[in-house]
Amino acid sequence: MSFFKRIFSSEKKETLDKGLEQTKTSFFSKLTKAVAGKSTVDEDVLDNLEEVLISSDVGVKTTLKIIDRIEERVARDKYLGTDELNKILREEISGLLSETNSGEATEFEVPVNKKPYVIMVVGVNGVGKTTTIGKLAYQFKKAGHKVVLGAADTFRAAAIDQLQIWADRVGVPIVKQQMGSDPASVAFDTLQSAVTQNADVVIIDTAGRLHNKVNLMNELTKVKRVMQKVVGDAPHDVLLVLDGSTGQNAFEQAREFTAATEVSCLAVTKLDGTAKGGVVIGISDQFKIPVKYIGVGEGIEDLQVFNKYEFVDSFFN
Repeated sequence: MSFFKRIFSSEKKETLDKGLEQTKTSFFSKLTKAVAGKSTVDEDVLDNLEEVLISSDVGVKTTLKIIDRIEERVARDKYLGTDELNKILREEISGLLSETNSGEATEFEVPVNKKPYVIMVVGVNGVGKTTTIGKLAYQFKKAGHKVVLGAADTFRAAAIDQLQIWADRVGVPIVKQQMGSDPASVAFDTLQSAVTQNADVVIIDTAGRLHNKVNLMNELTKVKRVMQKVVGDAPHDVLLVLDGSTGQNAFEQAREFTAATEVSCLAVTKLDGTAKGGVVIGISDQFKIPVKYIGVGEGIEDLQVFNKYEFVDSFFN
């Protein structure tokens, strides 16, 4: 276990455990009922487990994958006791998450060959997009990086005002224009300012409307194209923010945005206070896009880099 892994565990593991508490309680309550009176993993247990996973917002496709894997193990090992089900589920879910997440990320890191490192943030209104940007800015600044924010969600005055509040709170500069301004113009000015200031990280907010896919795609494409006039390969990440507490609705949002633009990573927020944390597993598996950050509390420190080992450990602890 590396030094950074120990730091992660000691400082953040308790918050993660607490944030996933409702999800765990709900899941294992259902799982206990599913295997009641059974000593071996048979067809009835698998049918019940399928229902448990789907009702825990893991998603139908991902659930069927997990069930198939367990059926293969039953066929291979001939006998699996229900007391082993927890361990088996843990291993199979870790395996699924391994396909899209490295599992070793423990810090808010900036790629060494990207300066400024440009993150364009997308997502519908109400998912915690602006709050995630503010917390990201805080975490990057805390790690010693110089951060600039861009308020390119110009369709709502509230979005600009909220980002300004976060910029003031974190103590980082913000580039903004009036409501109704061209979002691409704001993005352009933000990157020019960041280059002038020799900034390490730029985080660009974008409109939170889930409108016509073609319009959304054209708008985000324009923002990207204009940014590339300043930083040739920007944005380096397109971060889609999803509200984990909405369960299956988060799947629909992921489907819409991944169809409209090239999403490179995900942030799943509001996992605390919900029993729908299983959505992280399903979304990560179905969209093959790495979950980079998770929100497990309201505090400014409660946005964490997603670490699959820590997540699965907390889920099954």
